[in-house]
Amino acid sequence: MAQNVMITGTGRNYALGYNMVLRYLENGDYVIATVRNESQELNQLKQMYGEQLHIVMMDIGSTESVLRAKEMVETVVDHIDLLINNAVTVSADCDKEFFDTNLDYIAHTVDVSAVGPLRVIQAFYPLLAKSMQTALIINISSEAGSIGKCYRTNLIDYGMAKAALNMGTMNLVNVLKDDEKMNIFCVHPGWIRTDGKPDNQAPLSSYDAAEILRKLFEEKRNDKTGPRFITNEGEEYPF
Repeated sequence: MAQNVMITGTGRNYALGYNMVLRYLENGDYVIATVRNESQELNQLKQMYGEQLHIVMMDIGSTESVLRAKEMVETVVDHIDLLINNAVTVSADCDKEFFDTNLDYIAHTVDVSAVGPLRVIQAFYPLLAKSMQTALIINISSEAGSIGKCYRTNLIDYGMAKAALNMGTMNLVNVLKDDEKMNIFCVHPGWIRTDGKPDNQAPLSSYDAAEILRKLFEEKRNDKTGPRFITNEGEEYPF
């Protein structure tokens, strides 16, 4: 049965969010794709899929923008079955080593990449609650957000943001634990060629990774007792 899927951070055709939009469209689902800036690639998908795809402008770093987007989404769907928080940002110093990094950049990355998904969940919860099945919330995290497996000396802002997102996810696990019609996970999506660079050594294309995740999410939709931070194979990953 077709479902209503909302995905954030979907504007770049080489990245994960766009390819998740494409996979759900190919599966026959109705997709709400959110972007901070207009995307020619998404507009081309809109021409192909028509009313099956609805594009919404939303900046997850702004509560006002998120609430405006929610009002717009309410005009096109009466419920959401699956919310995928994929949007993220990193600073210009993300790849730099600690002593070369401008630490003042970190707060913005955390605000957008960790608080942003929580803004979206809080605003769109009423639509998720109207799903006729178990509504599923997926926060796209990363192995870089694992404190237990941290090995890097760079990616400070990104890693801190993903660790914070994992904590936010677990807080919501506690909030939603008695709600049988609502479920939430944070997911390490695997090593993916998400930057569009031809020399990227990652084994998965964004398109292939998107299908792996699409199938995983349906397998996990009603799992309320398993681990909450999982890999793209459904295995537990350490917080």
